[in-house]
Amino acid sequence: MHSERTAYIRSISKQQLVRSHISSRKLNPFFFSLLSLPGGDPTGVFFFHRQHSAIASRAILRGMNEALEGNLIGRESNVVPGRFGEPLQVAYAQYSPGGGYAAPRRPLFLCLHGWGSNEADLADMMRYVAPYNDFASLRAPLVLQEAGSGEFGFGQGAYSWFHDCVPSSDDLDRDAFAAASAIDDWVAENVPEDRTVVPIGFSQGGLLAIHLLRVHPERYLASVSLSGFLAPGSVAGTAPADDRLAALNVPVFYGYGNSDTVIPKPEIFATAAWLDEHTFLTAKGYRGLDHAVSLDEFSDLRDWLAMHDIAPGVL
Repeated sequence: MHSERTAYIRSISKQQLVRSHISSRKLNPFFFSLLSLPGGDPTGVFFFHRQHSAIASRAILRGMNEALEGNLIGRESNVVPGRFGEPLQVAYAQYSPGGGYAAPRRPLFLCLHGWGSNEADLADMMRYVAPYNDFASLRAPLVLQEAGSGEFGFGQGAYSWFHDCVPSSDDLDRDAFAAASAIDDWVAENVPEDRTVVPIGFSQGGLLAIHLLRVHPERYLASVSLSGFLAPGSVAGTAPADDRLAALNVPVFYGYGNSDTVIPKPEIFATAAWLDEHTFLTAKGYRGLDHAVSLDEFSDLRDWLAMHDIAPGVL
């Protein structure tokens, strides 16, 4: 559908369950949290949508073969069953009231959650960030825990975009490309071409809000990465649009905690430096903030959105 993407994979992965030994790793699930924010459940009625593709069964085999030939699928993961970089498909989305069409003239926010979370998290956040814009909040395709009680404590289930909490090196390159390609594919199939889109993500989702620009920068008006990080881009074909991105001057808001205990400071600084070279960057660090978000960050983000005429800057 987008010829500029190399070895692009349009296929669906199997729903996968994390093996019981994931708990032995003692990884703190850095899912998005709004524990300190006022309010309750999001207002309005949300709509869930499951994507079905008539070509999925044929595309699986073709996509896997293309990816293997192009070195886009890597080793087996020992955390989330499957291989780093294997093809994915987004199957569920939670929409803002009106099914994502209450304010069709304004940009649509594409919400991308973090490890161990689900599509409800960033949907709740949008009340504080851009309440007058539509959004589609996507569920990551890799299943850590089905809906119900369990290790992650989410009744609606816990999911991941990657085959590890924080992959690194080639593993991260492959997973970032697979997930960003699946998200970009979902946008192509579900959002009209004349509707502007702004990805906004936390942690893993923050990386993907950036990586979408590295896959298909012309499609996205701007991007918001909260406590995100960056794939190194060392595996050929996993960041095919970096050169094009640098010429487009896409506005990016990058917010992070100065006391982040999940993403090392050198990686945060490297992410900011790369974004400064490739985008129109606004970077904000927040004193005392761990791997989370804050009301101060939301205030700065609203100002930034208003400055770029993406969303009103008032609640």
